[in-house]
Amino acid sequence: MTSSQIYARVAVLDIGKTNAKVVVLDSATGAEVAVVKTPNVVVKSGLYPHYDVEALWAFALDALKQFAVSPGFDAISITTHGASAALLAADGTLAMPVLDYEQEYPREIIDAYTALRPSFDETYSPRQSMGLNIGAQLHYQQSAFPAAFANVATIVTYAQYWAARLTGIAANEVTSLGCHTDLWNPRESSYSSLVDTLDIRPLMAPIRSAFDALGPVLPEISEEIGLSKPVPVYCGIHDSNASLLPHLVSRQAPFAVVSTGTWVVNFGVGGDLDHLDPKRDTLANVDAYGRAVPSSRFMGGREFEILSAKIGPVSIEEAVAAMPDVIEKSMMLLPNVAPGSGPFQGKERRWVNAEAASAGEHYAAVCLYLALMTEACLGLIGAGGPVVVEGPFSLNETYLDVVAALTGRDVFAVPGSTGTSAGAALLTGIAPMTGTEKHFPPREIFHLPEYRRCWYAALA
Repeated sequence: MTSSQIYARVAVLDIGKTNAKVVVLDSATGAEVAVVKTPNVVVKSGLYPHYDVEALWAFALDALKQFAVSPGFDAISITTHGASAALLAADGTLAMPVLDYEQEYPREIIDAYTALRPSFDETYSPRQSMGLNIGAQLHYQQSAFPAAFANVATIVTYAQYWAARLTGIAANEVTSLGCHTDLWNPRESSYSSLVDTLDIRPLMAPIRSAFDALGPVLPEISEEIGLSKPVPVYCGIHDSNASLLPHLVSRQAPFAVVSTGTWVVNFGVGGDLDHLDPKRDTLANVDAYGRAVPSSRFMGGREFEILSAKIGPVSIEEAVAAMPDVIEKSMMLLPNVAPGSGPFQGKERRWVNAEAASAGEHYAAVCLYLALMTEACLGLIGAGGPVVVEGPFSLNETYLDVVAALTGRDVFAVPGSTGTSAGAALLTGIAPMTGTEKHFPPREIFHLPEYRRCWYAALA
């Protein structure tokens, strides 16, 4: 399945929930050699809130046109956030807008879906709020807009929607089908019973491997971009699983990967599915090879963004200097900043002992909060071995140091702004990114165990 073709450079269309980017990676080193970014905007008008896919498409084409001149690329790969599907008409255009997964549905539709969805033992997909289960989205679109849904000829997962626009070939892929969609049975490696309950099996596009080159860029798009030769487009992969892939090919189990972005998604490679608790946002993801991986998550990137906007700029030196005082006086933040997900659902954000605290103290407390949430998530999936942190949190040394201290395990921060682009490029046969990982060995942080006990006591 993996490509034997050698490419000098690979372009990656990388669409996250908050931002989208196009990246070019060098095949010899896996390093990013060019990148452009844009916000991922939600349009509030129309049938329901939806992604502005036409703006993203124009951005992608402009970036590919720019990069075709310099530095050049020989293949295209794709990675996107999960919890999204595209509903295509017979001519391949969208029959309905791509629904924003943060849209909430009417109570009667929520209750109807809860009654018909498969059990956790079948899908290892917990019941999520809003549209975080793709099955809930499809049920909503089918129930609330039956006339529009009647025009749907094909359903594709989100990364594969972009592959279809580039190649004209519709496909589905298991990492996107297996990320809390309710549509996949990971033990059986097949669709779940929900596909037949919703009567959508005839609409589901054929399943292809993430490693498959679906076809070349369509001639008219190739001409618009200015490509001088056929450029293959790879099927693509769910973003958290893209982050996981480089470690699957370079490390021996057991180990954990903490993939950070809007979401903090934790993978316990080498673990099992037997102890997952759907009430605490644990689930099975499915890796690029089709294997189930015990996982947990919380919306840590979104939470950090919300909190940082209120705290304002803080230097590393300020945070490090503030940490002992924050721990000593048990200044703490309790979950949840972003409700509806994570290991402590139903809890509401609360500051403790934060009166008259400085910006540095608030920042240090936020790092402690994120580290405690990460430790909780890793414990819930029985993660063993070293902890690999990739994405934006890999640059937060205060957080990394506390995670190492809390877990008592080695933490490695990987280079690069995100691991998603590097993982998607790996589908084409590109080399894993080279570079020095920063090592954070476990060490004793004075009074941290007592702080942890106080944090959990305050949660009770």
